Amino acid sequence: MSHVVVRSDNASYITVMSRNTRKHLWAWLAIAAVLVVAIYQLHNQGRLWWCSCDRLFLWSGDPWSSHNSQHLFDPYSFTHILHGLIFCGLLAWGLPRLAPMWRLWLAVSIESLWEVVENSDFIIRRYREATVSLNYHGDTIFNSLGDILLCGIGFMLARYLGFRRSLALFAVTEIVLLLWVRDSLILNVLMLLCPVDAIKAWQIGH
Repeated sequence: MSHVVVRSDNASYITVMSRNTRKHLWAWLAIAAVLVVAIYQLHNQGRLWWCSCDRLFLWSGDPWSSHNSQHLFDPYSFTHILHGLIFCGLLAWGLPRLAPMWRLWLAVSIESLWEVVENSDFIIRRYREATVSLNYHGDTIFNSLGDILLCGIGFMLARYLGFRRSLALFAVTEIVLLLWVRDSLILNVLMLLCPVDAIKAWQIGH
């Protein structure tokens, strides 16, 4: 009798695992669909696939050069990890009953939407007029995909680290970026929405 129970328990376990796998598969397919739509829209907006220099780098370390936002990763890529931390916390708080994979899909969707908006003519002009990004001409599609990827990684990091350690990571990342490139996620948002001349002068004086 106990042998039959074990087989029954194993069958139930396999059934549950199969259902979870299907649920995850649908979430991953939904994420892939979001990425396809984002790529299509960015391409329609005239974004280049990668740097016009025709050289493909995984990393560009100088945020004041013409290569910034043109390759896969750059110093500002770290701010997109912070996007993921924020989205994970907000979505867990606002939609606690939604499965984590579908919260990840929402985070990727929001980030993809931002990449499309960020690369609109209006926001590009706003960056050039109000922030230190005087020579900003928009991201390449390659760079936008890197930003979305890091947002997803930030989301998963937040789930692993929990609230306190995610908050610590956020603070450390902001401080490092301020010391490194005189910019950060918080400063970037502030300067985009409500520019402060003193901050802009300090940033330009790198």
